[in-house]
Amino acid sequence: MRNTTRLKLIMARRTAVTAPGAANALFARVIEDLGFECVYVTGAGIANMQLGMPDIGLTSATEIANAVSAISDAVSLPLIVDADTGFGNALNVYRSVLQFERAGAAAIQLEDQVFPKKCGHFAGKEVIPCAEMVQKIKAAVDARHDSDLQIIARTDAIAVEGIDRAIDRAHAFIEAGADATFVEAPTTIAEMERIGREITSPQVANIVFGGKTPDLGQRHLTELGFSIVLYANAALQAALKASREVLSVLKDERSLVSVADRLASFDERQRVVAKGTWDKREARYHVVS
Repeated sequence: MRNTTRLKLIMARRTAVTAPGAANALFARVIEDLGFECVYVTGAGIANMQLGMPDIGLTSATEIANAVSAISDAVSLPLIVDADTGFGNALNVYRSVLQFERAGAAAIQLEDQVFPKKCGHFAGKEVIPCAEMVQKIKAAVDARHDSDLQIIARTDAIAVEGIDRAIDRAHAFIEAGADATFVEAPTTIAEMERIGREITSPQVANIVFGGKTPDLGQRHLTELGFSIVLYANAALQAALKASREVLSVLKDERSLVSVADRLASFDERQRVVAKGTWDKREARYHVVS
């Protein structure tokens, strides 16, 4: 079964499936190794981890496509790809969808912020007119070759125009052809309940540790009818904390002996990157002299 079809079926279940974020192929391998059903290719994570910069619209479509390609080569899970605003107007969206689908995306998430966008949990966001976003969604739908490639339309309008307008936008996006909607950064349980109750299409929730949206847990989100729950940068935040703590010890003690129990073993590291598989390939293609 194609990954696009697998993801479409996952989203149709409405069981609030957890989609951890990966900014690189190594994190994606860990996600697959642990048995998750899909991976979220996080734009914020790519900006933070690959560029060392904040999530304020500094990444390019090519940088995202390269990350998607590497992750797609490394894992067999469906990839939900954060395409930000589509990197421009409707024509840019069209080209971005072509790029990301070719790179291995099973779903492409587009948002209605003014370019350059900001993290959905930052202050000072702006949104484009709803009519302009509708045309971007139509371009995305027209661009895909595989009709099962999911187009997820995100709105950041809650912070700008309020919950009523955000829900109105979500309805317009579905009418334009989006397969699912994603109302970003609700701040209360009541807002999340309204999203689940009033929008009939598959829904995406985004839980950011330290962010604006309450973490209701899978059971409650399933009851509300959400399809996917993003934990976009849990791995990134864990890695940042752990690496800072271990490297601080290394700087002070000039040794890793006291923190050895906080490091993956050499063998575990090789297992996660499938060295054994590559060893078998090397043996298979070895030239016998």
